Amino acid sequence: MTKRTLSNKTRSSILKVSGFRARMATAQGRKIIRNRRQKGRKKLAIPR
Repeated sequence: MTKRTLSNKTRSSILKVSGFRARMATAQGRKIIRNRRQKGRKKLAIPR
């Protein structure tokens, strides 16, 4: 069986990938935030 994506689920490791600042750092991440805003999500990213 293949390994899961976030197998070391510490808070800091998750925030490095899917926190707000991490999202805003890349063009694709900004696209994700934009799409979630457009959809009307209450939580845009995982809160710190």
